Amino acid sequence: MSSTPVATAPEHAPSNQFALLKQRRFAPFFWVQFFGAGNDNVFKFAFTVLVTYQLQVAWLPASLAGLVIGALFILPFLLFSATSGQLADKYPKEVLIRFVKSLEIGIMLLAGWGFVQQNVPLLLGCVFLMGLHSTLFGPVKFAYLPQHLNERELTGGNGMVEMGTFVAILLGQVAGGLLIAMPGVGPTYVAAACIGLAVLGRVLAQAVPVSPATDPALRINWNPFTETWRNLQLAHGNIVVFRSLLGISWMWFFGAVFLSMFPSFARDVLHGDEQVASLLLVGFSIGIGIGALLCEMLSHRHVEIGLVPMGAIGMSVFSIDLYFASRGLPPPGTLSLGAFVAQAAHWRVLADLALLSLFAGIYSVPMYALIQMRSQPTHRARIIAANNILNALFMIASSLLAGALLSAGLSIPQLFGLVGLANAVVAGYIFLLVPEYLLRFVAWVASRFVYRFDVKGDLNIPTEGAAVLACNHVSFVDAVLLMAASPRPIRFLMDHRIFRVPVLGWLFKLAKAIPIAPQKEDPQAYEAAFREAAQVLREGDLLGIFPEGGITRDGTLQPFKGGIAKILAQAQADGVPVSVVPMALTNLWGSYFSRIELAGGEPTAMVKPFRRGFFNRVGLNVGEALPAAAASPEGLRERVAGLMG
Repeated sequence: MSSTPVATAPEHAPSNQFALLKQRRFAPFFWVQFFGAGNDNVFKFAFTVLVTYQLQVAWLPASLAGLVIGALFILPFLLFSATSGQLADKYPKEVLIRFVKSLEIGIMLLAGWGFVQQNVPLLLGCVFLMGLHSTLFGPVKFAYLPQHLNERELTGGNGMVEMGTFVAILLGQVAGGLLIAMPGVGPTYVAAACIGLAVLGRVLAQAVPVSPATDPALRINWNPFTETWRNLQLAHGNIVVFRSLLGISWMWFFGAVFLSMFPSFARDVLHGDEQVASLLLVGFSIGIGIGALLCEMLSHRHVEIGLVPMGAIGMSVFSIDLYFASRGLPPPGTLSLGAFVAQAAHWRVLADLALLSLFAGIYSVPMYALIQMRSQPTHRARIIAANNILNALFMIASSLLAGALLSAGLSIPQLFGLVGLANAVVAGYIFLLVPEYLLRFVAWVASRFVYRFDVKGDLNIPTEGAAVLACNHVSFVDAVLLMAASPRPIRFLMDHRIFRVPVLGWLFKLAKAIPIAPQKEDPQAYEAAFREAAQVLREGDLLGIFPEGGITRDGTLQPFKGGIAKILAQAQADGVPVSVVPMALTNLWGSYFSRIELAGGEPTAMVKPFRRGFFNRVGLNVGEALPAAAASPEGLRERVAGLMG
């Protein structure tokens, strides 16, 4: 197994995601993918307008032109994604990026000739070739980021790429439409623009930094069908990653319904002209871009998959509201853009579209970052290739199902509402299959809306490898707050009695917390807990423990018990290198979840719900990691006590 790490932060790490645009490790790559996405859409949209409005081609009716062009562009993703994933793992990524950009110049030269000659078969062939170009670039694009960005930068970097892609799509379509519409010279101008953008992309590709191959010994399997199946099996090997791939593919299914329906929705439901349809696309694209950029701020610069359920909720709420907003609109009559915007009823429609796409951006960016971080580096590009295959299949299924439902008599607003309801069902199913999303959402809400949670020293929490997190135990929500602070899942060793607490007990079971009972009370359960804890460390994961053995009854730090020494001794016997990270929760004593109240003379928690109100400040101080050999219970207690001050 490879041990290739996720990139570490440079000495002067950027303060935010926009600062990445000033750094060579990100900026050339960003602009290469930006101009590539823009060029795709200048070419495709101009060609669509050409065969829809300007040329009469008997064998390609105007009503089918958009569908044929879209299908030809997607087809290479199904045929060649598996091969492109292998290439991206086997060869240096900067070499592949330059090759793909050189290929783009050749394709655009052919396409330019096709525009000038108005040769529709040649242009259709170029659509397929540009789909191949995008297929080759896709795995490189997403596998490049974790080689050059660390865990704290990965969400912001993905957000920038997602935003850039949708802005480039929007600008490309606008430019393509404007250029091809120029009387007499439109096709020539489109040809010049496409070739110019391809050349600019190739020049920028020369500045992309060295990105070594992650699996140079890989033998390429050129059979796309057997390799596609192998890639899907490879992705399925990591169940969290595979179900995240399905989650992203569902987002493309969801988004494809709206994007494909915009022209018909604008004409038949909103009674607007072509400019109104363009306004819907603009609102949708801007929403996605803003949502993608918000992820870094909302996640505090971590890969925060707790945002995914929030994104799913927003997608459902605003797509269902779009159904209601589309009812009772002003009477039919073709509206210009100005007349459409002047009517207040249409603002709710525009707001719903912008917000559902904003939440789609919030939903997708953490999923992409999780896949990049959790995939084995030697196989990362092939996992991304599997994702591209699934995305294409889901988008095709979306078009077929939407067409069938509309043919069966469903209206477009009803289709939007139905997709919103389906999104709620699918998202709920995914979150039950992968409880980590739901758990992180609960932790995210608790750390931002119940408390104002301030974490210091979070860089000391390792982003890979086995480690024991040792923390003081102040309240019933300590584990939830530690989840919110950690970039990785934590398996907790917890007193078996806490599993009887309503709601919290259910959450800890979902988190696969390990129940432990006192040795005198249940020696078998005691030993079973330590066996499972040892297995967690053997698998290279994080183990969270509260060495006091129980929640404090008076707010003071209790003596640390010997269980941690037993865990570390077993890890040493297993030959597992383990670091120990001391942590201290602060200002939680006195909160609703701490045992500050007296009931029948006994310290009790959860008696007065609003005893400190909401948004009270609590903190977590994380100390430097210790080698296991230096982490005695007494010494570790002193470290934790020092962090509490």
